Amino acid sequence: MASRQQPPQSWTQEINCPICLEDFTDPVSLECGHNFCRSCITGCWEQGQRNLCPECRQEFPDRKLTVNRNLASLAKKVRKLNLNPEEGGSKLHCEDHQEELKLFCETDKKLICLICRDSREHKSHNFMPIKEAVEIYKDQLKSALESLSEKKSMFLETELKQIRKISEVREQSSSLQTHIISKFSKMQQILTEKEQRLLRDLRREEARILDTMEKNLQKIQENLNSIEEELSKLQKQMEQQDRMKFLKEEISQRRRTSEDYDKLALSDEKLLLGMFNGPLQYTAWREMLDTITPAPASLTLDPNTANPWLTVSEDRTSVRLGDKQQELPDAPERFDRGAFLLGTEGFATGKWYWQVEVGNKTWWGLGVALESVVRKGEIDPTPEVGYWTVWLFPKCGYVARTSPSLTPLTLSAGPRKIGVFLDCEAGQVSFYNADNMSHLHTYTHTFTETLFPFFCPGPNEDGENSAPLNICGVKGH
Repeated sequence: MASRQQPPQSWTQEINCPICLEDFTDPVSLECGHNFCRSCITGCWEQGQRNLCPECRQEFPDRKLTVNRNLASLAKKVRKLNLNPEEGGSKLHCEDHQEELKLFCETDKKLICLICRDSREHKSHNFMPIKEAVEIYKDQLKSALESLSEKKSMFLETELKQIRKISEVREQSSSLQTHIISKFSKMQQILTEKEQRLLRDLRREEARILDTMEKNLQKIQENLNSIEEELSKLQKQMEQQDRMKFLKEEISQRRRTSEDYDKLALSDEKLLLGMFNGPLQYTAWREMLDTITPAPASLTLDPNTANPWLTVSEDRTSVRLGDKQQELPDAPERFDRGAFLLGTEGFATGKWYWQVEVGNKTWWGLGVALESVVRKGEIDPTPEVGYWTVWLFPKCGYVARTSPSLTPLTLSAGPRKIGVFLDCEAGQVSFYNADNMSHLHTYTHTFTETLFPFFCPGPNEDGENSAPLNICGVKGH
């Protein structure tokens, strides 16, 4: 039995729509006998707005389309032959030469017949048997499948990790919510009273300012009414036609001049935003210090870490730059170049708060440092080497010693006391103007070792920075 061959090109073209040049889809016939895909001819008519045959240009009064079932059946059979060339033992054939496709042109990535191989189009190209080409591309496909499978495994693992991270955040958030509710339940009364006081003060301030403005507005309106009356009188006098009467009225009038009216300025007093839109949480915190005391019970300075130029008081709560270098043993824990020292107590867990009196000093540095920090030679105390600090410099002003550049701090007034808050578990170091509890700067970091309070009284330039740094307790100061 002869194998079923590809349909000859001469008649496969007969089942191509003249508009889309593809096999007919839902073919219809016009009254002139030409055939088109239904969607093609209707689209053509909608664009042209005339019922013309694209082939013979005949125009029709109505858009009458007749379904061509025979043509539809033929197109279906041809599509089946093209889509399933292997059915019944048939082979793929060249569209140009109707010869069986036996070679693969590696240069053009195309199946060709023996005649194509010898044609000018494929001259000097590389060829291989179809079977060999299939094996090569299957190997490439296998490699791609393996690579994609590895990526899938990687993404599945990443997906699992991301799901776990999301779960961790939700658990952490739930835990923090419980913690916040527990802690703030003790502060609700103080916060409520603070809120009511502020709202009451705001209402009073609003009433005071509005009263002044409304009184000023009343005076302005009174002046306007007087001016309106005077204008009306003047207008009537201007309209007087009798000259004698005009002069008599003018002589008898005692006209008010512009100087007779009050000179009123616009009342432009504003609400004090700093009082009602400032760091309310810190002012409230200051009032709650009697109930919240995250302060070390006995924060003292460690003389063994002090640079030989520094003098520590007997009670170890004060440090200043001395007049001469002391003869002290060069212990491993001692700073030998920087005029620094650390606190005696280190903190690895918990929340801690302490205050340091800086007074009118013109140069100082405060913060925390890791126990393992380098203490010999020149030191740039930045977070990269284990220091989280804020400073006052004569030229730069108040700054956080970040890297690669300093971060300027904005202060409404120079603080006389600096507050340092450390939360070891949360990895937070915050600084405050302890005079009014306004926030200065916050560092965040994952701490894995013990932290010690850090102090630098600064150089004594021309005797203007001779005052010491004094550790003070939270209460009573």
